[in-house]
Amino acid sequence: MKYLIVGLGNIGPEYELTRHNVGFLTVDRLADKHAATWKSSRLAFTAEFKFKGRQFHLIKPTTYMNLSGKAVNYWMKELNISKENVLVIVDDVALPFGKLRMRGKGSAAGHNGLKNIEEMTGGQDYPRLKFGIGDDFPKGRQVDYVLGRWTPKELEELPIFMDKAIDMTLAFCTVGINMAMTQFND
Repeated sequence: MKYLIVGLGNIGPEYELTRHNVGFLTVDRLADKHAATWKSSRLAFTAEFKFKGRQFHLIKPTTYMNLSGKAVNYWMKELNISKENVLVIVDDVALPFGKLRMRGKGSAAGHNGLKNIEEMTGGQDYPRLKFGIGDDFPKGRQVDYVLGRWTPKELEELPIFMDKAIDMTLAFCTVGINMAMTQFND
């Protein structure tokens, strides 16, 4: 079985430790834990490893967040991976910081990266792992917040939540989305 794990984010050092890049940070940590090395490929940085008989293909789109669907669609076709075996890891301001929620489908809820994936893959029926970044920003300042850097307290706690997201990702690929949601969603 092959799986495509997509971490959403923006390329470039100015975005590296921003809330919007939590998808990139999580797949980086997943790759590190499995000694997978990143390489520059078409539309994305890619890495791969095997775990419990499953082949994991990780991507970090280099198309910038708002065009993530272009990379997702390309790699789904290139690797011949169906939508149900794709997991998109994405930041979510509607969830408190550190809250993780896996869904088999759903709306983009205003997230431009998810909107573009819907457009490029033909619908909302793809699994996603929403990583709560909180909504501690004044009205009209959402962009500054999501593109802002983590607070020192958040940075200290972030690895704990990223490790849980990794456990959820591995469960998605080994026991399936329903069991993973039952086990981890609260």
